[in-house]
Amino acid sequence: MSQITASAVAELRHMTGAGMMDCKKALTEADGNIEGAIEILRKKGEAKAVKRGAREANEGVIAQNISADSRTGVLIEVNCETDFVAKNDDFKAYCDGIAAKIAENPDVDLEPGRVDVVQKIGENIKHARHERWQVEGNGAIASYIHTGAKVGVLVEIGCGKAESAGTEQFKQVLRDITLQIAAASPQALDRTGLDSTELEKEKEIIREQMKDKPEKALEGIIRGKMEKHYQTYCLVDQGFVKQNGEISIKDHLAAVGKEIGDEINIKRFIRFQVGA
Repeated sequence: MSQITASAVAELRHMTGAGMMDCKKALTEADGNIEGAIEILRKKGEAKAVKRGAREANEGVIAQNISADSRTGVLIEVNCETDFVAKNDDFKAYCDGIAAKIAENPDVDLEPGRVDVVQKIGENIKHARHERWQVEGNGAIASYIHTGAKVGVLVEIGCGKAESAGTEQFKQVLRDITLQIAAASPQALDRTGLDSTELEKEKEIIREQMKDKPEKALEGIIRGKMEKHYQTYCLVDQGFVKQNGEISIKDHLAAVGKEIGDEINIKRFIRFQVGA
């Protein structure tokens, strides 16, 4: 059996908000596995809130580049050693520059520039990940970098008619959806994008939490709680933040589409967070 260290207990407490002894017992039961211990605490109702991304992360920034016609977009995470460097204007300019280079040429060799900036700044610099998208058919790509450049979003939204992408209503939808993704952190575009194994695990956790309820009532409770799960993690099912959640993203897109006489749909999105 794995030895349960004080640091592991502290990490689990930070991630779940559960008590020290509860965390220690859960870790012991899970043989030291953090993820297993989280599941145990959730089933017992001890995990107040699992903080995703609470593990150790590198410093750095998220940068973006969108072409003038909004049909090519790049999102990139660049890591450095300290937050001091991440806030440095020269480092930010370097990150913006490599995003622009990737947008222009996906096969560009970035290594010479990386070596130069390492020598200039004095810290190790790593190109952690990036995505470069091009619109297929009608539509546009937009991005958003949250204040501090620790979170960035790239989204592609399609439409039926080419002229729709030039309307102010469509452009506003692009802006609103990037902000929605940054704020609400969806895991998937719709329900088909969620991992079926994780969904079954979620149902099992609910079933364990509600095991004292009558069987007939239990199935309805599970359906209701899973619906809330979808509304939390599926972008199109989320409440539209800009309207205080009073309408879903799916319904908002339908309303704007009706206004401009076209069908609007979110084709894909990504959300980068430094170190996560």
